[in-house]
Amino acid sequence: MPIYVYQVVQEDGSEGEVFEVEQPMSDPPLQHHPHTGEVVRRVYQPPNLSTRYGGEGTAKSKLENKNVEKAGFTKYEKDKLTGKYHRVAGRDKRAPDVLQP
Repeated sequence: MPIYVYQVVQEDGSEGEVFEVEQPMSDPPLQHHPHTGEVVRRVYQPPNLSTRYGGEGTAKSKLENKNVEKAGFTKYEKDKLTGKYHRVAGRDKRAPDVLQP
């Protein structure tokens, strides 16, 4: 069962206590804190993507320029001297060769 993160919404609109609740995906999001009854909102978290089965270099190899380009993305790398971003992968003609910071 997934664990969801919620945050109490204070009366003045500021952020309050953050807590986790384990609940089925079929349940609607909580509207109120289960113990205090205060109004809450769900905090969306980035997914936890595991590279457990791929070995050490799997994630890094997937981000190689040829793989990024093959997937249809454009990749930029920052020049440490100028601070500009230069395109190193990607074929989209609309994407500029250099991006200014």
